[in-house]
Amino acid sequence: MSALPDALPAVPPRSNWLLPGALTFGVLLILAGVFWPTFYSMVEIWERSETFTHGYLIFPISAWLLWRQRHELAQVPPRSDLRGLILLAAAGAGWLLADAGSVNVVAQYAFIAMLIAAVWTLLGWRFVWAAFFPLMFLFFAVPVGEFLIQPLMGVTADFTVAMLQFTGIPVYREGMFFSIPSGDWSVVEGCSGLRYLIASVTLGVLYAYLTYRSWKRRLLFSIAAIIVPIFANSGRAYMIVMIAHLSDMQLALGVDHYIYGWVFFGLVMLLLFWIGGFWREDDQPEPGQSQTAVASPVAVPADRPARPRLPVAIAVLLVAGLWPAYASWLTARPLPSMPELQVESQGGWQPTATFTSWTPHWVGADRQLRQSYAQAGRSVLLELNYYVTQRQDAELINSQNFMIRQKDPAWSNVGEAHVTVEIGGQSRQVRQAKLRGSDGQRLLVWQWNLIDQQTMVNDHKAKLLLALDRARLQRDDGLSVLIATPYDAAEHATAVATLARFAADMAPAIGRTLDQVDGR
Repeated sequence: MSALPDALPAVPPRSNWLLPGALTFGVLLILAGVFWPTFYSMVEIWERSETFTHGYLIFPISAWLLWRQRHELAQVPPRSDLRGLILLAAAGAGWLLADAGSVNVVAQYAFIAMLIAAVWTLLGWRFVWAAFFPLMFLFFAVPVGEFLIQPLMGVTADFTVAMLQFTGIPVYREGMFFSIPSGDWSVVEGCSGLRYLIASVTLGVLYAYLTYRSWKRRLLFSIAAIIVPIFANSGRAYMIVMIAHLSDMQLALGVDHYIYGWVFFGLVMLLLFWIGGFWREDDQPEPGQSQTAVASPVAVPADRPARPRLPVAIAVLLVAGLWPAYASWLTARPLPSMPELQVESQGGWQPTATFTSWTPHWVGADRQLRQSYAQAGRSVLLELNYYVTQRQDAELINSQNFMIRQKDPAWSNVGEAHVTVEIGGQSRQVRQAKLRGSDGQRLLVWQWNLIDQQTMVNDHKAKLLLALDRARLQRDDGLSVLIATPYDAAEHATAVATLARFAADMAPAIGRTLDQVDGR
């Protein structure tokens, strides 16, 4: 039997954590109140979208994960760390830019980062490192992923069509629409598999953390949780089409369309977790953590005097509160006066009656102009949407600005992409869409944005530029330019030439619309 040591390390009294813990919790509650519009914007999406309903569970799960580690965390002495204020200030600046550009998802990420920065400042880096995963898991509360819908729809359509052709079934495809002998199909947002992907990633990362101890295995399983649902969703779409085809369009339609999809996805996820269980390590301690440490928390002696906690908490609130105060001042500024948009006819183009019933979906514009023009038997529709300043629900770049609504009864978008075209002898990128009407009319559409007399179609670049302009008190107005002309497959080149000629002739007159705002 070995002799007992002369002195055992002291177990930290629980009272050492009462004041810093309560103070940190209070500061986090105040930050949630200060940034309530940002936090509530997350809650609104959790409530209205089944894709992000899991957001309600993220904060309770993070709290539970911290509770699981309470013995290990008790070994870390709470020591304020002013380096956390640097992250807090950076996250606050990011929040300000996101708020100025009305980019909710970035503002929400910045809000979560500020919460973590506050914990770092008040409790120290050693605590943040010890509670790294529970704190980082909070980022899953942000409802993000809608930008993946179009790429995922493309993957689903490509896979389904390829498998149908491999099976020997003839397919005619146009964009996200395809036809087989038994019926017509379209890949819509619900077919993208985004809901499956987000559920799989959230559960997969949590499962990997709880089941494995090796970070390599955690990473590999998390990657599998990303890849598997993408292929599973594509297989689900192919399976549904085949069931409907083989049943003469009697099965896999309506409600059972969704039932088959969820059952198939559930089986795939169950199989993924079952296979992952063969390499489980949850009976082992975390890396760098001994069994003794788990059973008997040991105090770490203080290596420096503790800073007064209340001044540090006040510093956190001051640094964090600076940004929403500035944002409120920006919002309170009055809008500049705005005359009606006017575009003079150029290059022989003359105003004419509208030749199409199609109307693009651009929301919140302060001024709008919609006019058709004709020249030498060719017709072009011009639509301008002007935003004098960027604010919520009145933004040049908005996810609600698009060519056609989903499931529009009269029009279908059969192909949209960024293309390079020649306008006035210069290469320029435009967003091009091919539209098909139920009455047989087809339209070729070009769209671009005009900001500070610069044309751009990159939404991320445009958002950042407008947000920086607004935060720096510069003019942050912008103009959406959209032109469209009829076409058919045999006259596609003619339609391209028509739009290029119109854009070149009317560009000076369109550009002058940005100079019509008084006081700018």
